[in-house]
Amino acid sequence: MSNDRSDDNSNKDKNLGKEIDVSKIDLERMKTQVSSLPSMLDYAHGRSSALIKPEDEGKIKSRALRAMEEQTGREFNQILKQMKPLVEQIEKLKKRVYISESIYTAYIPFEPAIGTIYYLYKKSDGSSILSIVSPEEWGRSMPYESFEGKVKLLADHTWDVVDDEEEKYSEDIIDS
Repeated sequence: MSNDRSDDNSNKDKNLGKEIDVSKIDLERMKTQVSSLPSMLDYAHGRSSALIKPEDEGKIKSRALRAMEEQTGREFNQILKQMKPLVEQIEKLKKRVYISESIYTAYIPFEPAIGTIYYLYKKSDGSSILSIVSPEEWGRSMPYESFEGKVKLLADHTWDVVDDEEEKYSEDIIDS
C-alpha cells in the first residue's frame, strides 16, 4: 500500500506543477507591474486589452496650432473689417483739414454763402484761390496749376469736402 501512496503523491505533483518558492519572488517589483486603475494607463494592461497606440505629439501640436491660427485669423479679419470705415473716416477728415487750411490761406474774391459749392485751385506760385467756377466749366483753358477740391461752406462756417457721389446722394434726398 505504501507504493500506492507514493504513486498518488507523484500524480499530485504532476497535476500541481512546480512548487513556488515565495522567498524568491520580488514583491516590490511586482507592485510596480500592477495598477489599481488600469484605465488610467497609457498602455494595454493585459493580453486581452485593446491595443493603445500613443499619438504623435507633433501631429497634435500641429493641428492645435492650425486651429489657433485659423481662429485668430478670422478674428483679425473681423477687426480689420470693423476698422476699415474708421480708417476711411480718418482719411476723409485729414483731407477736410488740409482743404480747410488751404481755404483759410487762399485768396477769396467774394463772400462765400452757406450751403454753396465752391472749387479750390492751386496757382503756379503755390498760393490757393477759391472759385465759383468748376474745372468742367474751365475746360482746357483753366488758368490754374491744379484743382484741389470741391467744397461746401457749412452752417457752422466750416468747410466740407464734397465728393460727386455725396452731392448726388444729397440731391436725391432733397428731390424726394
